[in-house]
Amino acid sequence: MQTDQEIVRKILTTSGDTWAVVGLSSNRERAAYGVAEVLQRFGKRVVPVHPKAETVHGEQGYSSLDAIPFPVDVVDVFVNSSLAGHVADEAVAIGAKAVWFQLGVVDEAAYERTRAAGVDMVMNRCPAIELKSLR
Repeated sequence: MQTDQEIVRKILTTSGDTWAVVGLSSNRERAAYGVAEVLQRFGKRVVPVHPKAETVHGEQGYSSLDAIPFPVDVVDVFVNSSLAGHVADEAVAIGAKAVWFQLGVVDEAAYERTRAAGVDMVMNRCPAIELKSLR
């Protein structure tokens, strides 16, 4: 079984470059905005997923994961832990290769379901921090 750090490295380096960021809006004060910016700097395509479906960082937004008309590699989750499990289930349903729960987002049952479905997952970590540590 892979360690969390091995899964983090795999997601960041080989799981693909299209990242749906759930909870990303044009609000520059929110953590999702800055993290999405870092992801783009590291060559990731960031797809905003938010009820407002706003364009953020030059990318068209969508109101839900299943509204995205192209494959998504990683789903990065910036929603409350009580909502995150549903997002993880949606990520599995659309065929994402990985699910990433941001710092403070924890749902052990969702983690177990997602991993049991064969999808890589990390919880309570930030890809912007982890990307910088890969160098």
